Amino acid sequence: MDSLTSPAGARTDPDRQRGRHPHRLQGALFQSIGDEGRAELVVRRLVDAIHRGHLRAGERLPSESDLARSFGVAPVTVREALLTLRGQGLIVTRRGRNGGSFVVDDADPLAFAHDALMRMSRLALRDMGAHYSAITAAAVRLAARRADVSEAGRVRRRLELVDDLDVDQQRRLLDDVLVELVSLSQSARLTREQMKLQAEFSPYLRLAAPDGAGLRSQSAALAAIIRAVEEGDPDTAGARTEGLVVGVIDALIHLQSSPASTS
Repeated sequence: MDSLTSPAGARTDPDRQRGRHPHRLQGALFQSIGDEGRAELVVRRLVDAIHRGHLRAGERLPSESDLARSFGVAPVTVREALLTLRGQGLIVTRRGRNGGSFVVDDADPLAFAHDALMRMSRLALRDMGAHYSAITAAAVRLAARRADVSEAGRVRRRLELVDDLDVDQQRRLLDDVLVELVSLSQSARLTREQMKLQAEFSPYLRLAAPDGAGLRSQSAALAAIIRAVEEGDPDTAGARTEGLVVGVIDALIHLQSSPASTS
């Protein structure tokens, strides 16, 4: 896996090994924590990355020195955090030429997200959706006012590649496309906030659309938002964004209530 310090992350060829290249959401998870650089905060960031699927099963973590630079902490702090993660059974350390710290092979972000959903109150779930919707819709409306048609067209053409990818790559592409769309607002603050929110909300988007049919539905909804941005229609872009989030929250509430989930 390459350096995690760049929020833009290199776009990867689908045929290349997955799990070795960062995508946009990792930038939000691996920002410096500065003076608050305690081992517990490093643990929390790494646990979030594993639980949300941004560090995937079997994936090699950056070296201790690289993690220390990314987080803005001392190497000994990273070492202490990795020791805690090993104790929690989330990573393993292998010695030798190709050694290092790796996410355990059975790490399942969907299972982690499902467990978190089952513990979440209905009020907390709706509040999370309201927060995500408020920021995303506001940024998309601004993008519709500010973006050049050619810029929105590039985002749309990237989304059109979704059918050529597997399910995991499709989820990552949808996340990245939404962040790119928000970046057309030309607001660095909103884009940074969207990256943080997307990192938090992405596992729940995946829970609400766990298969190809669900992803196609989310992709179609996102394509409609992009069209509204291309047409310079902020009201429609914002309304379609809010509708997408309402649909996701309703699906999650249904999942919470289903007998298979509560058994």
